[in-house]
Amino acid sequence: MRRGLVHTAAWLLATGAAVTLSWWGVHTVMAGTAYDPPRAVPIAAGAVDARASSTHRPEASPSASPPRSASQKPSRTPGSATPSPSRTAKPSTSAKPPASPSASGTVKGYATQGGRAVFDLGKDSATLVSATPAAGWSVQVWKDSTWIRVEFTSGTDKVSVFCTWHDHAPSVEVAKY
Repeated sequence: MRRGLVHTAAWLLATGAAVTLSWWGVHTVMAGTAYDPPRAVPIAAGAVDARASSTHRPEASPSASPPRSASQKPSRTPGSATPSPSRTAKPSTSAKPPASPSASGTVKGYATQGGRAVFDLGKDSATLVSATPAAGWSVQVWKDSTWIRVEFTSGTDKVSVFCTWHDHAPSVEVAKY
C-alpha cells in the first residue's frame, strides 16, 4: 500500500512538473508573438465609389435601369410598395462616428510586383486602407505622423510603397530594390 502511494506521489510530481514546464514554454513563446491582422480583400481596379456600403448606397443614375416595355408587368401592386411597420423602432443611441474624420479624400490603390497597397488620400493626411501581398510575398507596415511605408518582401526582392504628407498634400512613391 505504501509503495503504491509513493508511486502515485512520484507520478503526480512528474506530471505537475511537465505541465508547468510546458505551460511556461508555450506562454513565453506566445507572449512575444505578433499576430498578423486578417488579410484585406483586394479592391477591384474599376471601383469608382469608395463610399458605397450596406448603409450608404450610391445615387442611382437616370439611365441605370432599362426602360420598361408595355409587355412587362410590375412585380408589386402600387399599394404594397412600402410595408408599414407594426411598431415604431427605437432610435439607436450607440451611433458610431466615422472611423477617421480626416479621411475624406480619394481612395487609390497601387499595384506592385509584391502586392497591392490602398490608401485614402485626404487634403493634408492619408490612411492605409489595406496592404495585400501577392502570392509568395510578405508585407510589413510602418506608420508615423507624416508618412506610411508598406514594404513587400520575397527573398531578396523588396518593393516599397511610401506615402508622405509633411508640409504638402499626400504623395505616393513606389520603389523596387
